[in-house]
Amino acid sequence: MKRESGQATPLYIAAVTGLLFVALIFLAFGEADIQRNGAQSSADAAALAAAKESRSLLAPDLEAHLTDPDYLDSVFNAAFVGVLGAPCGKASEFAALNKASGVRCRPLTDGRWGYEVSLTSDKGMSTNVIPGTAGKKAEAVAVAVVEPRCTFIPAPDSGPDEDPDPAPDMPDTPDTPHTPIGKVRCDGGLEWGIDPEGAESMPDMADLFSVHLAEN
Repeated sequence: MKRESGQATPLYIAAVTGLLFVALIFLAFGEADIQRNGAQSSADAAALAAAKESRSLLAPDLEAHLTDPDYLDSVFNAAFVGVLGAPCGKASEFAALNKASGVRCRPLTDGRWGYEVSLTSDKGMSTNVIPGTAGKKAEAVAVAVVEPRCTFIPAPDSGPDEDPDPAPDMPDTPDTPHTPIGKVRCDGGLEWGIDPEGAESMPDMADLFSVHLAEN
């Protein structure tokens, strides 16, 4: 009986050791998944921050061109890639807030208005159960794009003047109606009549352009 007990002890120790090793492997894979998910969330937030900053940078330029139908058509009805600025600074800020670094941010070059951001998590793997994994950091890439919610509809051209030779000494009066440039019609029923001389203010940029994650 004692001999059988003595023989069973090494087997028991080996079984327990094996189970502990398997548990540590599962722990390592679980930690790796957490690291990857955290890095991906950081990359997503950073890319969205860059795209939103680029959208905000368009606001003063858009407001300065409210008398230019061609410009409005290029922004809302064509492939528009944003304006000059430094939106990638926002990507770095958000990455730091989410404990990530090594940020690489660039505007898209495939005709879309948006940014690709890649980064590395600050925290590395804590275990080395799987050789070479100790201290290894997760990497992630995300793309965010800006897309118009609206379409620009230019005002119809006015017909030829009924009086082709108006009197030269007839100045415009204060009651002369403003000529609207056109209107912007957006998803959700929003309609913005663009009259630079009128009182209707420009809608919020988030009402005019959406920002969302996209495929690489």
